[in-house]
Amino acid sequence: MNETSALLTDFYELTMMNGYYLENHDSKAVFDMFYRTNPFQGGYTIFTGLEELIDKLESMRFSADDIEYLKSLNIFGNEFLEYLRSYRFHGDVYAFDEGIPAFPGEPLIRIESDLMDAQLVETLILNTINFETLIATKASRMTLATKGHGNIMEFGLRRAQGDGGHAAARASFIGGTKSTSNTYAGKKYGIPVAGTMAHSWIMSYSSEEEAFRKFVEIYPDNGILLIDTYDTLGSGIDAAIKVGLEQKAKGKRIGVRIDSGDLSYLTKEIRARLDDAGLEDATICVSNDITEEIIRSLISDGAPIDSWGIGTHLVTGGAQSSLNGVYKLSAKEQDGTMMPCLKVSNSYEKTTNPGIKQVYRFFDTSGSALADLITLSDEKIEKGENITFYHPFSTADFFVMKKNRYQTITPLLTKKMENGKRIVPSPSLQEIQKTSAEKLAAFDKSYKRIINPHIYKISLSEKLKNLKTELIVKTRTKESEEKNS
Repeated sequence: MNETSALLTDFYELTMMNGYYLENHDSKAVFDMFYRTNPFQGGYTIFTGLEELIDKLESMRFSADDIEYLKSLNIFGNEFLEYLRSYRFHGDVYAFDEGIPAFPGEPLIRIESDLMDAQLVETLILNTINFETLIATKASRMTLATKGHGNIMEFGLRRAQGDGGHAAARASFIGGTKSTSNTYAGKKYGIPVAGTMAHSWIMSYSSEEEAFRKFVEIYPDNGILLIDTYDTLGSGIDAAIKVGLEQKAKGKRIGVRIDSGDLSYLTKEIRARLDDAGLEDATICVSNDITEEIIRSLISDGAPIDSWGIGTHLVTGGAQSSLNGVYKLSAKEQDGTMMPCLKVSNSYEKTTNPGIKQVYRFFDTSGSALADLITLSDEKIEKGENITFYHPFSTADFFVMKKNRYQTITPLLTKKMENGKRIVPSPSLQEIQKTSAEKLAAFDKSYKRIINPHIYKISLSEKLKNLKTELIVKTRTKESEEKNS
């Protein structure tokens, strides 16, 4: 395992850590990582990045060079720097399984450690989880938009932000893509690699026909021909048909790719030309700044598309550049007892949920997800009882989940690391992708609509709701008393 520099953090994490050290203020603490709103105005996210995060947490180190750099800043004392020299993450990590659907406000990761330890890893957690969850969710939306009409190939490396292209390839695969153009990601993660040809290949030959023929001679089983270099419905498709018929006589088949123009019109015309020529088994691949909305429109138009090459809008998040994941203190040690705490905001939506928590997902008799309930970790949620679900932002809004309405209850936060060490096997990327698809299938299609999805219910238990209300009242009362004193 490669070492992860512990300098991969925001500088204020280190200055706070130093302050805790100097003040001997390093009590036990619990932090939650969650996000506030679904990206892309969608109905869910695909929680992604956990396995990468665990590897990074296990391998976090301050190297000798790191210590020398910090020393050169003339901010930290030698005693603190010596502490950092032997630092290892030593917390316990509870988290959702990677790849499963998640929703706003749910603690996706819970860190139990001491203040210094838990503070330092904040940036690493958010950097890893926010990006990969965003991209996996985008890939999932695009996959759903195809309605099973063709596989998506992730072609985004050249459009990605630097090394983010590798994480994007991994996250995209979890979200449902079938292959990547990123050769390094193929090696590192075991993702199937794929590619066709560039316009420059065709331009380097005297004709499209010659370029296509040379290509299929070299790659007879991967003859995807790019036909829009000069004239898609003219010389491009004419040359592809001629070479395609030659390949058919050899027992091989071709495909064509279109990277520009009106994809609905062009694919229909090209499908007709290929079929008329006797190349009914030839495939059609499209690319060119494709979004999930474009996919949905093309599918609705009946465009005969067999595969999709998608780059920019997949690996960058398109119109949304980040997930608004945050990391907040939810409990701290006081006189030897863990006490719940919360951040109070003038905006109720930004007031956090206090205490050490668990999340339960309720399913009906057919295995369909009904709702999620955020509880305190010491609550007993048992099958066979009527359970009240309270709105997370409105204390007067609630509903009762009748005992005959649900069949099973699944806790979503499970222990992944203990004392800084992984305690569960690391699943393969293919296993995570399979699990993700299966878990998403448990949700009604209304929650997965590309536009205007139904809102999945995320609620608080009565005990958590009462605790939150009590702490808000105490905080506001204290503020009022201090203001009037």
